[in-house]
Amino acid sequence: MLGRSKRLGRWSARGMTMLWKDRSGLGTLEIVLIVAVIIAIALLFKDWIIGFLQDLFGKVEGNSDEVFN
Repeated sequence: MLGRSKRLGRWSARGMTMLWKDRSGLGTLEIVLIVAVIIAIALLFKDWIIGFLQDLFGKVEGNSDEVFN
């Protein structure tokens, strides 16, 4: 069973690489739309992302104080 999942993983990575290198259907409009969607999602979840990062860095700072002191 493990060998089968490894083959699927390699096939997926190879397939994605081939898809990325195949430029026949990739146009400027598609790239602009993808970037616009990513920016829109980032703006919608901006407060959540900032809160998550502040919490994460707060935990890192607290743990580093325990380690180094």
